Amino acid sequence: MPDIRILTEAELRDLVPLDIDAVDCVEQGFTTLAGGNVEMPPIMTLMVPDHNGEVCVKTAYVPGIDSFAMKMSPGFFDNPKLGLPSTSGLIVLFSSTTGTLEGLLLDNGYLTDVRTAAAGAVAARHLGRKQAARVCVIGAGVQARLQLKALMLVRPVTSAVIWARNGAKAEATAAALQDELGLEVTASQDIAEAVSTADIVITTTPSDTPLVKAEWLQPGQLIIAMGSDQEHKAELEPGCLAKATLYVPDSQSQCAVKGELRSALESGVVPAGQSFAELGGVTSGKAPGRQSDSDIIIADLTGTGVQDTAIATLARQRAEALGKGTTFTS
Repeated sequence: MPDIRILTEAELRDLVPLDIDAVDCVEQGFTTLAGGNVEMPPIMTLMVPDHNGEVCVKTAYVPGIDSFAMKMSPGFFDNPKLGLPSTSGLIVLFSSTTGTLEGLLLDNGYLTDVRTAAAGAVAARHLGRKQAARVCVIGAGVQARLQLKALMLVRPVTSAVIWARNGAKAEATAAALQDELGLEVTASQDIAEAVSTADIVITTTPSDTPLVKAEWLQPGQLIIAMGSDQEHKAELEPGCLAKATLYVPDSQSQCAVKGELRSALESGVVPAGQSFAELGGVTSGKAPGRQSDSDIIIADLTGTGVQDTAIATLARQRAEALGKGTTFTS
């Protein structure tokens, strides 16, 4: 049996920072997905309702990539009350040729955080106005911080406002980001004002009730909704999709079940059977993106297995090149 490379979270943080290379890696994954021949089964989800938890399993075989990833990603949303992070997990890499085990990436959810933030940057690069500078972040957790950092890689961000149901957490997150990034970052208790005055709005919560109302959306905005990734979640009022000039899912079939599209279909705002160009279609140039500075665009990002295979393969390649990790012979 071939050797198995084991990489720890600390090693993976060194190998795969949230940088423009990570954004490009995830963008290439979307582009490849649009090209067809990718095998990406529906997400398997295990709900743990007694502890406000869920575990998602995502995977994708991508032609031309030597390995494929299977990711197990728990999200237990009461964990912060226990002093623990909400998310954790690991990624298992297998050979695309033989199916043999090649690697264990004990990332504790780190690579998921990176590829999720990178997807937001991909959406902003292709769908946001080039001069977009003001950001509104809904939520104050890890992904709220990373999404703002990722946006700064692709757009000239000059200020940000944080809104969260926990006002104290929003204040703390805003202060930390201002110190770290050198931006003007403030916390707001007025979500309507925070949303309506932003060029880019990013929603990063596990909310099961809509937070953003259609009446708040303004011409030229990009709304990146990435918190809704299960059947019970929704961050946008369904009318937001009706008001949008363009709606772009990462995977329409997935968003129809787990994303903002689900509630829009259920409410009748979006008619059943309507087809949308996916993000990979835009990144590949097969579908149009923003046509005007006045377009209101919604990107619905539920997270795809192709992103996990792309980022995990990047991590393994860098580890092999630098001789990082522990080799285990079975």
